[in-house]
Amino acid sequence: MNLLFSIDDRFYQQLLTTLYSIKLNSSLDGEEINVYVIANGHFHYSAQLAAGCRRLGMHYHEVPIPDTAFQNAPVTDRYPLTIYYRLLAHLYLPQELHRILYLDADILCINDLRPLYSTDLNGYLYASAIHTNLTNATEVINKIRLQNFDADGYYNSGVLLMNLDEIRSHVRPNDIFNYIRSHVLLLPDQDVLNALYGHHIKSVPDELYNFDVRNLRIYETISMGVDTLDWVMKNTVLLHYCGRQKPWLENVNHGKFTALYKNYFQMAKKFLLA
Repeated sequence: MNLLFSIDDRFYQQLLTTLYSIKLNSSLDGEEINVYVIANGHFHYSAQLAAGCRRLGMHYHEVPIPDTAFQNAPVTDRYPLTIYYRLLAHLYLPQELHRILYLDADILCINDLRPLYSTDLNGYLYASAIHTNLTNATEVINKIRLQNFDADGYYNSGVLLMNLDEIRSHVRPNDIFNYIRSHVLLLPDQDVLNALYGHHIKSVPDELYNFDVRNLRIYETISMGVDTLDWVMKNTVLLHYCGRQKPWLENVNHGKFTALYKNYFQMAKKFLLA
């Protein structure tokens, strides 16, 4: 299993928490787990991540991005270099990799990750989830804004299963750079993903693989009362702590999901420091 992350110095402990939760809850059966972390020259925690991965029985690989990597890319305060990392990771990952799962570092795995990782990607560049809403108004607005009417909806890029062979053939830096130069974007990398490649993404259910912890009541309502907290704990694989109010911050409370994250965060620190 190949896992991909892109973090800065603020998130290395959160990344180790994500990895700990994957180790604890997935049926890996001795499978080799390779953890690839995209980092620029300003990342200072490679040694700590490597040690944490060894403790978890995983293999750490730093993916260095040279300072000259995106010298032709439009870069501003709004569009920093980091927006290109997950979209163009295939340029810097080993050629022998065929599949990799990108995860944001504000995610917990609470059930088996293997079914998502094994998703059939034949004919697709990616697999991703569209976040559930009570109405489709946001979806319609995004389709008009991005002019991607063939896509099923607006995909969240925090969980992105990548078909690297297809991506290497179809995802080109200049297409991305030109799109950014000619459009005003709200969520730069996510907007580009949806606008250019939305019709090449396989949809997976967000209630299983990208559950927005802020929206438990919305999931319950849309599912006619099926997706309760008990259902989530038994069935959901990836909890995504979206938004600015992160569960590791003081005085942030998303109810039971925040308590669950804090528990994993503490367990991971104890395990990795033991």
